[in-house]
Amino acid sequence: MLIKKITLKNFRNHTFLSFDFSSKLNALSGPNAIGKTNVAEAIYYLSLGHSFRTDEDVSLIQKNTDRSEIEAIITEGDLTRKIKVIITKLGRMITINGKNIAKLSDLAKCVNVILFQPKDVSLFSGPPKDRRSFIDISISKKSMVYLDYLSRYDKVLRERNNLLKSEKINRTLLDVTTELMVKLSGSIISYRQMYVQDINNILNKITRSLTGEKGTFELKYYSFVPYDANFSENAKNAFEKAEENDIKRKMTSIGIHREDLSMSYNGRDIATFGSQGENRIAALALKLSPYFLIEDKDKKPIVVLDDVMSELDQTHQEKLIKFLRKFNQVFITGTKLDIPDCNHLLIKPETKEVV
Repeated sequence: MLIKKITLKNFRNHTFLSFDFSSKLNALSGPNAIGKTNVAEAIYYLSLGHSFRTDEDVSLIQKNTDRSEIEAIITEGDLTRKIKVIITKLGRMITINGKNIAKLSDLAKCVNVILFQPKDVSLFSGPPKDRRSFIDISISKKSMVYLDYLSRYDKVLRERNNLLKSEKINRTLLDVTTELMVKLSGSIISYRQMYVQDINNILNKITRSLTGEKGTFELKYYSFVPYDANFSENAKNAFEKAEENDIKRKMTSIGIHREDLSMSYNGRDIATFGSQGENRIAALALKLSPYFLIEDKDKKPIVVLDDVMSELDQTHQEKLIKFLRKFNQVFITGTKLDIPDCNHLLIKPETKEVV
């Protein structure tokens, strides 16, 4: 999977910007606040239909204009797709080869982007929802069945929460939604456990390539009840035990939407005991790991690293670049990037022109 060309119109600070990209390494450099991250944001938007910086699409529209556009040509083996995103203050429209998409999952099937950004250094000390988001997006990009389970679970969760907010709760309907959540939870936990195991099988190969050191990293997943032969019974009991509290709080307090993951380094929790450097390497390795879990070479993700080089010393920069040459296509942003054998794109501050 490759992005051959991208064009931005009135996107963030870019009135018009067009890039022809190469396979392998693409380095996008320029002064601070010139809009390098905005390009990374546009690439990411093509994968999931939303920004990694804001939940408000309207903020992507350049000031004093009424619409923003992203156009891209994506190849996957012999397939070529033209994707166009139009964002207005009234909503958005996304087309693939000129046809409107029915749902965002149609977009997710066509473009897969792995992103690492500076704030990811706090991935393991930050809120659990960030870690769940990583695992859910990664598995969904590999399995549409998992995405379906997740979508169905979210729908049932909303229904259950709405019931809990009712003045008079229909206990029969509450039991029905709880039973559905238990059933879907088992399938979701199974996928999560298998995926975490797959990550752990390759994680240390990645960290050792990035550092040259032989410490042991391990991703740990904590399901809300153990996934074993007694899962359904134990999950049902857990929901029953939490029910009165759920009614009081008017929300579902347990379930797969509350689960968490952690990372250990040499047996110690990295969020508590790890240095900032160890947290950075662990987060970077974790974010890159899904690339190696997609078997089809044509479907391998596009990798976007936003401002990753500035916090690494020369030795670790060289190790990272050497490792990144294994990937089909990589985008790196930075104020000053001196990377050999690379497609260099410089944004000039006076014209915002790429040369």
